[in-house]
Amino acid sequence: MERLLPALAAIVCTAAAVVWARAAIQRHRVATRLAEDQTDLDIWRLANNDYRRDLLTTIFMAIAALGLVTVTLTGVGFLTALVLSLLAVPAVISLVGRGSQTEIARIAASRADVEQKAREVLTQEQLAPLQWAARLAPSDLPDLPGFEIGQAYQAGSGAMAGDFYDVFKVDESRVAAVIGDVTGHGIEPSITALQAKYLLRAFLLQFRDPGQALEQLNAQLSVLERGEEFISLCVLVFDLDVETLRYASAGHPAAFVWHEREVRPLGATGPLLMLDSTAPYHSRELPWMHDDVAVMYTDGLAEARNGQILFGEDGIAAMIRRDPTASPDVLTKQLVEAARDFAGGPIGDDVAVLVLRRV
Repeated sequence: MERLLPALAAIVCTAAAVVWARAAIQRHRVATRLAEDQTDLDIWRLANNDYRRDLLTTIFMAIAALGLVTVTLTGVGFLTALVLSLLAVPAVISLVGRGSQTEIARIAASRADVEQKAREVLTQEQLAPLQWAARLAPSDLPDLPGFEIGQAYQAGSGAMAGDFYDVFKVDESRVAAVIGDVTGHGIEPSITALQAKYLLRAFLLQFRDPGQALEQLNAQLSVLERGEEFISLCVLVFDLDVETLRYASAGHPAAFVWHEREVRPLGATGPLLMLDSTAPYHSRELPWMHDDVAVMYTDGLAEARNGQILFGEDGIAAMIRRDPTASPDVLTKQLVEAARDFAGGPIGDDVAVLVLRRV
């Protein structure tokens, strides 16, 4: 009996050590994965604490088993053997609940996976507006000979934006610049904006006249029947060979051209897109010489408010007159900062600005 009790206790403690070791291994995998993913520090601490607890329990059971084996082999008095055998009590409890320990470790691993996937989904949701903005209003525009280009995009309070712009080479001598705004906020206006941007690019490559390109775009987009969704849009096509600028505007706020020491507004030449599928759009032409500047923007800039007073087209024209020789990058920043200062804080609506200078 003096050797039998500690021998049985040693077997029980060894089995318990194996159970706790398996749980510790599982928890260690969870903690390691969380550390590698650089996830939330508090979640990692909880997982790591669970691992250390199971590891310490494993070590305790293993030491108890080793001690009881030693007692069995060397032999001690009955009372001492009985007392030492009581070490097997927590081991017996562990073995009785071995299924729950394994299940808890499995649940912990599963929960960590679910939390990681949830964080990935949240990250994608947070990145989605930035990814859409990168397509609609890219920060990197092509390097076009004969032009200096500045651009700015500032998201408003909405989750997704409908503002967009584009600058691209139509052929060897012509360059097109486009800026537009789809009414509303959310994913649907953003999708419409992306469709309009690339459809218009295709039509401008097909038709020399920007007014005709707008008519084709309007006819195509009107088929979508998006209810109260409309697009304001301005197109400038620069021809470096003949030094002209041909433009068309679908109900968009007036763009401005600095030419021969004067600021000239480029008003609308047709209604908003998707308002009337058969609406006509006209084009107008003016000179485009060296050092001339074109300023395009969406209505968020002009509609910056100070109480009931708008920054307005007059405010934009005044900023251009103030320093028309500034580089496009500088002029773009000055316009956004002036509107923000006028409003006394962040501008609530989306703002896109595009400035081009002939060099």
